[in-house]
Amino acid sequence: MTLDNLKLTTAKKATQLSAVDQRRTKLVKRLAEQIELAKAAQNGSTYAPTKLRSITDADTGERKHIAVAKRVKSWTFNADNGKLCVNVRYGARVLDLGKGKTAVELASAKELVATLETISAAVNAGELDVAMEAASTKLRSAFTK
Repeated sequence: MTLDNLKLTTAKKATQLSAVDQRRTKLVKRLAEQIELAKAAQNGSTYAPTKLRSITDADTGERKHIAVAKRVKSWTFNADNGKLCVNVRYGARVLDLGKGKTAVELASAKELVATLETISAAVNAGELDVAMEAASTKLRSAFTK
């Protein structure tokens, strides 16, 4: 038989990610968008991702999915000293990167892509888990009475 040559096991695929993995995945996706936005700015082009939006046709009542441009806001800003800085956002909240520091200062715009990739690696390594947990807890506490 052909299956005799394969190593069979009873392993099951996980049906859900843990809350920590979900937060990491969400932040890594947003960082990937920021990286693409920075690359487009360096090349002099625009980055316009699309998302599917469901609408109902007024005449027929039929639901349709159309692709619309997704708005991606840049996390970069110019500080008081004229240097380029980048915040890391989890939703609408700015993450604390360490000891009250919320931004990364860059010497030039050319460093932006490399810096964002470094931050993405730090998220995958779990270095920002505490900051994401704090932001998530603060958000959830706003919904309680």
